[in-house]
Amino acid sequence: MDPILLFHSLIMGLIEGITEFLPISSTGHLILAGDLLNFLDKEKRDVYEIFIQLGAMLAVVWEYRRKIASTLAGAGRAGKERNLLLGISIAFIPAAILGKLFSESIKAALFNPVCVATAFIVGGLIILWAEKRQHAVRVETVDQLSLRDALKVGLCQCLALIPGTSRSGATIIGGLFFGLSRKAATEFSFFLGIPTLGAASLYSLYKHRAALSADDIGVFAVGFIASFVFAFLAIRALLRFIASHSFIAFAWYRIGFGLLVLGSWWSGLVDWSA
Repeated sequence: MDPILLFHSLIMGLIEGITEFLPISSTGHLILAGDLLNFLDKEKRDVYEIFIQLGAMLAVVWEYRRKIASTLAGAGRAGKERNLLLGISIAFIPAAILGKLFSESIKAALFNPVCVATAFIVGGLIILWAEKRQHAVRVETVDQLSLRDALKVGLCQCLALIPGTSRSGATIIGGLFFGLSRKAATEFSFFLGIPTLGAASLYSLYKHRAALSADDIGVFAVGFIASFVFAFLAIRALLRFIASHSFIAFAWYRIGFGLLVLGSWWSGLVDWSA
């Protein structure tokens, strides 16, 4: 196995783990990093990027294993546990349908560094706008989330089909607009990521199984493990951060990073594949 390829896989897994649950777009970062590293061919890289999201998703499962176990145990009776499961299911449906219908055309048209950088900037401006608004909290915890609120957040998740938008960013900031506390919006985004990332990963692996071989196991395994470890660390860090901070720092990061990519493309400093 090529050690350089394994090292690049480690970098990609690290990027996925750190960025998946922060409002800064893991897909956008992976597109940019993969382009710079010339990592794998396009079809295999697409499968790889979705597969390592499974590692990030499992980090949420591990961090919230007690909450998830108690919620599943209470699914058979009326109460907050069943309500949360129904909310996650309802929120999952819109993006699942639109993703099935339009994901291929979106990939063909928008999966390039310049479009991603533009989405970074636009998303950053939206976060700034959201944080400057008066934020009246109606929902303090995920257990208080209504099915209507869950559907609204699920509709926001559809925006993440545009690369560079950020699934977590769309759902968290959408949650803030709809009156969720930062903690409730963030944790619901985590939970909603479990079926979303899990379904996308398994579907992609099945659909593109012919493009994979036994030689890919090492590369995929390194990225998967790195994604799990760094996603676990990022989840805990984000929860500590939002206890006393807004999301404005992420907005300025998005804007600055997007401008850097556009500037390097315009000047010819980096030969982005746009």
